[in-house]
Amino acid sequence: MGSTRAASNERAVVAGAAVDVPSTGDIRDAVWRLKSERIVAAAVDLFYKQGYSKTTLDQVAQAIHVTKPFIYSHFKSKNDLLAEICSRAIRVSHEALNRVFAAEISPTEKLYTIARDFMLTVLQHQAHAVIYSREEKELTLEDRNAINALRRGFDRRFASLLEEGVASAEFTVEDVPLTALAIGGIVGWAPVWYRPGGRLSQVEASERVALLVLAMVQAKGLKRRKPKGLLPLPSARP
Repeated sequence: MGSTRAASNERAVVAGAAVDVPSTGDIRDAVWRLKSERIVAAAVDLFYKQGYSKTTLDQVAQAIHVTKPFIYSHFKSKNDLLAEICSRAIRVSHEALNRVFAAEISPTEKLYTIARDFMLTVLQHQAHAVIYSREEKELTLEDRNAINALRRGFDRRFASLLEEGVASAEFTVEDVPLTALAIGGIVGWAPVWYRPGGRLSQVEASERVALLVLAMVQAKGLKRRKPKGLLPLPSARP
């Protein structure tokens, strides 16, 4: 008798039910990503505490008890590692936009959700944002241009959400591009003033800023409560 195997998963029977078992390739990819995350986390800690220029890859390797060649198997250089750190928050923010745009909810609910999730992403990546603002000059021109393109793309997509709300008469906005930039500035400034363990949790701060964003666009029927039909909070990201 032969056995069949799916392209990426095996099938097994557990407690009488068929379940997917990750293939060797899936497990290998997951381990590779986990190792990459350990490198990034160590670099974030060191870049944040002592600065990019004063941190060596040897120090990053020592922090997680590996060799420098191990780091080179995941990142081409220290600058490549910096680019990953600096681009992470904006890439995760694009993922949040994709999630909101795909949902069948009103423009008001979309705006509240993306403002909340954007703020939460920035706060969850607070050290990344500080490193980016402080070390942007250390990036290669190619990496700096790529990150700036991601930021501009986010601004355009966010502005399109405001335009959707204006078109449906849910928002009153005289200058959509300026309003989009202003909202981005409010959220982008959060790593400067937010203090972990302070008066508001990350979620509480994110929800309150989202309500302020709705007030900025004069969302119709806005009350001091969250709109209905929202997407759930995203899982915490490293």
